[in-house]
Amino acid sequence: MRYLYWRFLVFGIFFTCVGNFSVSLSASEISPAEQSMAQGLRSFQRGDFEEAALSWTEASRLYDREGKPGQQSKALTHLSQAYQALGQYKETVNNLESALLLAEKSGDRTQMAFALGTLGNVYIATGPADTALRYLNEGLRIAKELGNSGLSAVILNNLGNLLTAQKKYTEAVAVYAESTSLAKVSSNPSLATRALINAAMASMHHGQHKEAKALFDTASEQIRRLEQSHDKASGLINIGLGYQGLRPHIAVAADSLLLLAHKTFTEADAVAEAIGDRRTAAYAWGHLGSLYEEERRYQEALELTRRATFAAQQVNAPESLFRWQWQAGRLLKKLGTIDEAIDSYRRAVRTLQSIRPELSVSYGAPQVSFRESVGPVYFELVDLLLQRATSLPDRDQASPYLVEARESVELFKAAELRDYFQDDCVDMALSKVTKLDVIAQTAVVVYPILLSDRTELLISLPTGLKRLSVPVGADAVTQEVRQFRRKLEKRTTREYLPHAQRLYDWLIRPLEPDLASFRIDTLVFVPDGPLRTIPMAALHDGKQFLVSKYALGITPGLNLMDPRPIKREEMKMLAVGVTEAVQGFPALPNVSAELQALRDLFGSTTLVDKEFLAPNLEKKLKDEHFSIVHVASHGEFGSDTEKTFLLTFDEKLTMNRLDQMIGVFKFRDDPLDLLTLSACDTAAGDDRAALGLAGIAIKAGARSALATLWNINDEASVELVIDFYRGLKDPSISRAIALQRAQLKMLNNPRYEHPGFWAPFLMINNWL
Repeated sequence: MRYLYWRFLVFGIFFTCVGNFSVSLSASEISPAEQSMAQGLRSFQRGDFEEAALSWTEASRLYDREGKPGQQSKALTHLSQAYQALGQYKETVNNLESALLLAEKSGDRTQMAFALGTLGNVYIATGPADTALRYLNEGLRIAKELGNSGLSAVILNNLGNLLTAQKKYTEAVAVYAESTSLAKVSSNPSLATRALINAAMASMHHGQHKEAKALFDTASEQIRRLEQSHDKASGLINIGLGYQGLRPHIAVAADSLLLLAHKTFTEADAVAEAIGDRRTAAYAWGHLGSLYEEERRYQEALELTRRATFAAQQVNAPESLFRWQWQAGRLLKKLGTIDEAIDSYRRAVRTLQSIRPELSVSYGAPQVSFRESVGPVYFELVDLLLQRATSLPDRDQASPYLVEARESVELFKAAELRDYFQDDCVDMALSKVTKLDVIAQTAVVVYPILLSDRTELLISLPTGLKRLSVPVGADAVTQEVRQFRRKLEKRTTREYLPHAQRLYDWLIRPLEPDLASFRIDTLVFVPDGPLRTIPMAALHDGKQFLVSKYALGITPGLNLMDPRPIKREEMKMLAVGVTEAVQGFPALPNVSAELQALRDLFGSTTLVDKEFLAPNLEKKLKDEHFSIVHVASHGEFGSDTEKTFLLTFDEKLTMNRLDQMIGVFKFRDDPLDLLTLSACDTAAGDDRAALGLAGIAIKAGARSALATLWNINDEASVELVIDFYRGLKDPSISRAIALQRAQLKMLNNPRYEHPGFWAPFLMINNWL
């Protein structure tokens, strides 16, 4: 979690070069608007961002009333930095866009560069990176044309932060050096020190540990000469984190680095206390606590962590509060007070749930996945809950802990999807929750939970929730999954088989006694991490594939489904596709036969090749009501939504655009029943891309999706899809069973028996 130090790097550095308001004049000598500006600066520099926002809002209002667009632009730009410090990025961008328009209206090019540089700064945090770069370069161009070295230094520092986020460390260090030089020329020692700290952090990320240590030492000397301020306190914390982060990499200096980190955090606390900055004091105490945790001085660490928690609560700083609650949970666990530890983890999760949109933002740091950054909070809680359940001899006593463990995983999965798609589609799905494991009595829901030392299987049986534990840790499962996926796509060999059997032994065989006790026809998996990248249908018991025994479904979470069965008598399909080679993608010659078969089967409306344009698709979806949308075209799922798209004839249809089109169904009485993507592809080993595939039905506002993990451009895929749709017309079977029967038909064809042909098809979300 140390990467979050980067939130400190931006704030407060603009004020010395643009809009510097004197606070030494008496109230009668400056206007009310200027007084509000100065008050905002004082509040900001003691870390009171909420108060700063109020003051700058008032200043903006007064300047507007006075008809001073240039001054109002400055007030709004400062206001945006307060909102950014609070993690309120939507308000940040809105204020900056208004500030830029006002600067252009007033003809103030300095203020234009200021606003552009600040907008670029925000987009470093929120993305996309190319937008950040465009704004930063434009702001820098104007600042250099004006000969404004101070503003150029600011924007260069932010440009360095963007390069660091992109892991272009050598370029970043060079840009920071230029920023440092210009900051000194413009007599801005605070910015010069900040750029130096950032250069040290970039060097550390780049593995240049000795160079980073030298830069931290220089920054440490320089920062002590600065006046007491929020900037100084947060800079000291960053230096302390740097020394702490270097300890594992410079073993001979580990003890001295520990002392330096301790000294620097203590100094940060003193500065923060002197200026009344409780927010930064919380960071100082919390990081001191982490140092003591490293040294296994758990009781002292806990006392410091509780001080940090109290300070963060005082100033309503949930972005730091959750980490101290989490740290306290770890310490309490190590001290053996498990129930107290569970309570602390619960509080951390509740805090995380309250700030989920902000957590998807990582300013200026090399990108860390949502799972890596906050997943441990959820899964460490789950681990403790499962251990607590195991310690209880009575099943009724253990049951609430098992249910809470599953619900904690559900909370994480919903938050992870929200982070991937960067919108509230998950919240809309959660508002329709009805437990599918309650509705479907012939299905068993399997929750594999990968922990460091074991794999836990939570299964929803007709008699209730049951826990099974397999002594195989996450690393071993991940390695096996990666091998299995690679071998599955080699359709000329059976090299996949040992991996298919090993995974079966770990994930399915422990369930067999319970499955045999009930009339179960469907297994629904809520796969986690790497398990999202493989088809469970292809697991093998030594005699037959899992699909030969059960229909299979997957869902990103039980709480993310609309659980109504499909209305078979009212099915109406829109089928679209590309057959020709377009935009650098190969032709899909079998799509013509696929779409013709769908016309014969459903009388479907079709858009093919030059007809399959985004505006045509959007018009069809708005004008008519379809229960099924079938897309037979290339689709790629990437690690983020920017790299995820479906191919129309003339463009790449992003997930956001698809959401806008198909999203009209969300507001109708009957949402889309099924979205089929018959030629999509996710990279082997890319767990986050597979997360996007798993969540596509939710994103599109559909009850379910049929999609492929990898592209099978073959007559076989056409046959399987058509057989699935024939089964779908039978009201006596579920969607999952319709897919199972289509897959078994292909499996029984000697030409297509290899799972590489039939296994990649997944029934996602509602399987009924």
